[in-house]
Amino acid sequence: MKTLETWLKSRGITEVECLVPDMSGIARGKIFPSDKFISASRDHGLRIPEQIFAQTVTGDYPDDAEKVCDPAGVDVYMQPDPDTIRNVPWYDEPTAQIIADCFYLDESPVDMAPRQVLRRVLALYAAQGWKPIVAPELEFYLVKVNPDWDIPLEPPIGRSGRPESGRQAYGVDAVNEFDPLFEELYDHCEAQNLDVDTLTHEAGAAQMEINFDHGDALALADQVFLFKRTVRETAIRHKVYATFMAKPMETEPGSSMHIHQSLLDVKTGRNVFSTRGGKDSSLFRNYIGGLQRYLPAAMPLLAPNVNSYRRLRRYSDAPINLHWGLDNRTVGLRVPISPPAQRRVENRVAGADANPYLVIAATLACGYLG
Repeated sequence: MKTLETWLKSRGITEVECLVPDMSGIARGKIFPSDKFISASRDHGLRIPEQIFAQTVTGDYPDDAEKVCDPAGVDVYMQPDPDTIRNVPWYDEPTAQIIADCFYLDESPVDMAPRQVLRRVLALYAAQGWKPIVAPELEFYLVKVNPDWDIPLEPPIGRSGRPESGRQAYGVDAVNEFDPLFEELYDHCEAQNLDVDTLTHEAGAAQMEINFDHGDALALADQVFLFKRTVRETAIRHKVYATFMAKPMETEPGSSMHIHQSLLDVKTGRNVFSTRGGKDSSLFRNYIGGLQRYLPAAMPLLAPNVNSYRRLRRYSDAPINLHWGLDNRTVGLRVPISPPAQRRVENRVAGADANPYLVIAATLACGYLG
């Protein structure tokens, strides 16, 4: 905790946002004055109701929420993860954000918390001497400000003064329609140490995709969680909305969250999906087999909302099967052409509306079972 205190004081931080990813990947939590955050952290004083893990994407509670959480509405305490401390670059007041894990008052972890779910899956790999490496690709739409929930979403007005009306996949000039927004978005990501890589225009009107650099599974889930929040905030500052709905507009393509995944031997650093001769290893084929067999049971995590299933349709890049293929975007499991050291499989099934912790946990668990 002394390290956190030093970090906050050295940057003149006055407020701290303590964030907990809920089941929908929405940031729940509390905002503290910096000194109160430090003092409360020392004696489990960062409390929040366990019921945040029963909230739906709209903030409501299901009728049978008591099956998930204690009906008494008990408190859990938030344990900040020092590795996740970051500046919040869009506030005038010096503000930090930190992601917290949740524990019951007897110090046992809240097992249903999405971050804890992913930790448990990663522990299975660690016991085998393996380290999963993932690289998410996240699609989203920019849309015109729409204060009425009942009115269909529309593409926003770009620098040209016209809304997009056609397909502009990989169009550089189409991205530049919103250049000031993306310039600030990259600045915000850099300020938070979010390892975003390429930005491309996707097939939909004002639909974009951001790729993340590959790395540790938990760290990348944290980054996707924070990136979604960052995009929404940046868009609002430029008088448009950003949405990660799987199918926000009926006549436009859906938005996905693709997860590239590979597996390293912790001792040697070698990609175990390849043999020493550079061929596909039997472990790689078994991993794909696990994805094919068990991903159907994980669909509530990959497609968590009614709208999610509107994205999955024929004759689109949204897969309706769990076949695998080499450099084939019509299948659910794509194996990109790559050198042996980069051998990986891309899970293309999940929607952009899904919780990144649960999507990564689900795909790694299915592969592990294979």
